[in-house]
Amino acid sequence: MDMHDVLESLKASDEPSVLATIVCVEGHSYRKTGASMLFSFSGDQIGSVSPGCLEQDLLERAAGVWDSGQFICVDYNMKPEEDAIWGESVGCGGEIRMLLEPVEGRLRAILLEAKTKNDAGISVKLMRSWDEKEISYALIDNLGDHSLVDYEDELNNNSNQMTIVITPRPRLVLFGLGKDAEAIYSLAIQIGFRVIAADWRLALCTKERFPHAECVIGSPVQIMEQVQLRPDDYLIVCSHNLSQDKDMIRLALPLKLVYIGVLGSKKRIRMLFETFLIPSNVHAPIGLSIHADGPYEIAVSVAAELITIRAARKGSQRQEGSKHANISPLFSSRTEQAHGSSKAIARAVEEQAAGTDGAAGSVIQRSS
Repeated sequence: MDMHDVLESLKASDEPSVLATIVCVEGHSYRKTGASMLFSFSGDQIGSVSPGCLEQDLLERAAGVWDSGQFICVDYNMKPEEDAIWGESVGCGGEIRMLLEPVEGRLRAILLEAKTKNDAGISVKLMRSWDEKEISYALIDNLGDHSLVDYEDELNNNSNQMTIVITPRPRLVLFGLGKDAEAIYSLAIQIGFRVIAADWRLALCTKERFPHAECVIGSPVQIMEQVQLRPDDYLIVCSHNLSQDKDMIRLALPLKLVYIGVLGSKKRIRMLFETFLIPSNVHAPIGLSIHADGPYEIAVSVAAELITIRAARKGSQRQEGSKHANISPLFSSRTEQAHGSSKAIARAVEEQAAGTDGAAGSVIQRSS
């Protein structure tokens, strides 16, 4: 979810910065293809691409990237037998290719456009394609089912193309704002959810308690009217009020949400669902079974379950998409494709012009 933080930082400030993105990985790595990190010349670093072993080297390279105005690719070999080169016994076991780009002019504009579309609930596909001298970009929206994927890597035979899909933060509605909700909220924000804090009690539903959430006050019916839950939303019911929780569950079940989590004992769950069948999207009691005790341990089990559900949705879409993808090893020998990068962007532009799948977007290109 680092890209959301990167986009928010770019929107908040126009100070010089360099974007580092993982292009491809072979073997084990801390982060996956598409993970990004922003190096700001104010000293801020947004996101991460490693557990700390690459950041200093990337920071030193970032200054040169900004001064030259030219992107670069850097390969890192993190295999144990290469520890002598790094001198810090990294030993992660993988090889990583990083792309570093100065965020200015056209690239900044296209990233800010991606932010605007995400804020409007629209997923976008950012396509990159480059050769030794220039890099081209295309931004496409209206992705249909592909919006389920955060990072979709599509590499040609010389690994000079990359596509990432940037989705809006998934919405998580917390209904019932007791101590458990505070603990769940703090972790949900950190793992990339957009939280809506909802309760009928004015004293509990405050910005002081939930500073980064949207606060909605009202009965379950009123909350439903204001929030307008969608099938790709997540809901946690945790008010500890049997009547209020039952009303919220009754209203939510027909919506077929991605996830409905209900806090409470098995006995309480039976009381809540005495007149309802429990569908597969309902997790009751909520959370993974880790013998959690108290609000913070329960919050950890809930956060883990949310991550599991979210990852399963992405994984199923990736498997479907991989049937049509041409993925090749990054560091093995390969045959160059003449003009492959320019053809990819041109194809995207043609699809936009033809109105393929209703796609709309913009294209930018930076030359040396």
